[in-house]
Amino acid sequence: MKYRTEHDSMGEIQVPAHCLWGAQTQRSVEHFRIGVGQETMPKEIIHAFGILKKAAARVNHRLQPSRMTPEKLSALEAACDEVISGNLDDHFPLVVWQTGSGTQSNMNANEVIANRGNQLAGAPLLHPNDDVNMSQSSNDTFPTAMHVAALLILEERLIPAVRDLIAAFLHLEEEHQGIVKSGRTHLQDATPISFSQEISGWRSSLEKDEKLLLLATEELRDLALGGTAVGTGLNCPKDFDRLVAEEISRITSHDFRTAENKFHALTSKDELVFAHGAMKALAADMMKIANDVRWLASGPRNGLGEITIPENEPGSSIMPGKVNPTQCEAVTMVSVQVMGNDVAVGIAASQGNFELNVFMPVCIYNFLQSARLLTESITSFRIHCVEGIRANEEKMSKNLRDSLMLVTALNPYIGYENAAKTAKLAYQENISLREACLRLGFLTVERFDEVFHPEQMI
Repeated sequence: MKYRTEHDSMGEIQVPAHCLWGAQTQRSVEHFRIGVGQETMPKEIIHAFGILKKAAARVNHRLQPSRMTPEKLSALEAACDEVISGNLDDHFPLVVWQTGSGTQSNMNANEVIANRGNQLAGAPLLHPNDDVNMSQSSNDTFPTAMHVAALLILEERLIPAVRDLIAAFLHLEEEHQGIVKSGRTHLQDATPISFSQEISGWRSSLEKDEKLLLLATEELRDLALGGTAVGTGLNCPKDFDRLVAEEISRITSHDFRTAENKFHALTSKDELVFAHGAMKALAADMMKIANDVRWLASGPRNGLGEITIPENEPGSSIMPGKVNPTQCEAVTMVSVQVMGNDVAVGIAASQGNFELNVFMPVCIYNFLQSARLLTESITSFRIHCVEGIRANEEKMSKNLRDSLMLVTALNPYIGYENAAKTAKLAYQENISLREACLRLGFLTVERFDEVFHPEQMI
């Protein structure tokens, strides 16, 4: 492999000749061989750096045109566009397990953008610190990248995926109107419910989750950029913070604003904790929904068997013909991961010491993983399971007729205690509620048939 010599304030270092990064990135590569290949900085953060560096350059050109000249701006913007598009992803090798401020990833972005910009310009126009990092510090760029990446993945990916699943459940509701089945509480038989009512519970849970996610996105719009090292805005021109937030909004087509208090913006990660809490709520509901679906589809002969779900792949290497609820299992495993990530995000956010949080990479790594996994599992669950759910009306009807909890309809006519005696006799003698009630003498045949209508109990 060929190398070139790069230098920083600590001296010279050899960098692979084909790589766009510079000295500080190379030092991080060599000093943090932790999780290499699996746990690199999320691509969403890299692309967010491209966005914020482009926005900062435009504002610097407006406020400090003698320093950010048109020639520098043109080269810097072109390089940033390649970062944003993902074309330069291979030049961002750093792992999550680095400095807690994300300084090395900020410098990785500065070095790649400067070197690529110089290539495009055909001249050494850009310096990583003096030009690409102008009016900035790692301490305000990394939290800004965190908020930009978090908001974009929620608004562009996760929330639309949730809405698509809501629409799929709404279609199932309409498709299964009029089907009455046994309800269940405590995994025991309960009073009747319509299948569409049961589905509506799933749908409504997701609608609540969508509202929580939308509420959480509002606080992610606050950006730390302009606070520089400790929140005072040292080396940052007046109005830079407000103008750069407006520029980021234009570039992304999403609304952002400058944080009112930069001291808070640099050290606190409460907005990310709150937003991840909304994702944890979604994960909890997805766990419940997926469990309901696989319970209702259990069988095919010795389970509940009240619904059928798509048969996507063989379920056993030894039992021929076995098919398992694999989409449900994937969703529930993702839910477990998201709940675990919530702990990591919360603990990372608690480590804001004085003017800076130094657990930011692990915080956003877990946040973005949760958003990504939820988006992809929800989409897969919808396409490969939910859209193919069908009611087994015959099994639902049989289970409803066999349910002893239909006796609840008799409470107003024979009282709770007599209804309990009726249910117990029916269970002990394996007879119908009708026969048990008549044998005990609580109602006449005519009166029982007049008041006992399970389909009206919903």
